[in-house]
Amino acid sequence: MPKLKTKSGAKKRFKLTASGKLKAGVAGKRHRLISHNAKYIRQNRGTKVMSASDATIIKKFLPYGL
Repeated sequence: MPKLKTKSGAKKRFKLTASGKLKAGVAGKRHRLISHNAKYIRQNRGTKVMSASDATIIKKFLPYGL
């Protein structure tokens, strides 16, 4: 059986936590921040854990983990 390739975009954007969940950077932080309030900017600082439904799709792109 041939080896499966990892999607190169996925390996750049996602990391696995110790419990096996996926974490990723938060969207909406690049530009047009003046139209968002301070609470939005503060809560989206750093990274977030992906939802379970999104994580199942992304884990197919990472067949051997990270």
